[in-house]
Amino acid sequence: MVFFTLRWNWNVDRLREHVEFILPTESSFLELEQFLIDATMEVFNSMVFIEVVPETSGKTEVLAVDTNLISCIGLAGDLKGVVAIHCPAAVALEITGAMLGMDIEELGEDCKDAIGEITNMVAGGLKTALAPFGSNVELAIPVTVIGSSFRISGLASATRVFVPFGTPCGRFGVELKYIFS
Repeated sequence: MVFFTLRWNWNVDRLREHVEFILPTESSFLELEQFLIDATMEVFNSMVFIEVVPETSGKTEVLAVDTNLISCIGLAGDLKGVVAIHCPAAVALEITGAMLGMDIEELGEDCKDAIGEITNMVAGGLKTALAPFGSNVELAIPVTVIGSSFRISGLASATRVFVPFGTPCGRFGVELKYIFS
């Protein structure tokens, strides 16, 4: 009987820790924002070799980046939503060129593939950061769109985290729109 009680108390405490993290609070918003920043910086430091600096971040719609390319990856499981990278053409070309080690002159398949892979790695970093909390997050396949005058919509009740990053070649943004399930 004592063994059962101790085991029960441990499970309740573990559940409380998990529930406190996954409930949509200002604290969890700030943690997710930092996970997103850390994942982005890790990808750029290890794979792209371009210095990126996070700028003022937040969850307001005011924060934006002129965009000619958006790459999105869907999230399912305990955290539902989308991770997206927003790039103006010049920044997408520079990032792609740095990642591939060659000059890129036009937005095309190379840019779509490179920014899509970066989005995948950032989303994977977010998934890895959430794993120690017992969160199960599944990733979809990235989708990348080239054009102008577009934005991501959907998930009406979702919380939005948008972090602009500065680079030597301009600004880009990383976005997380999410709901907890």
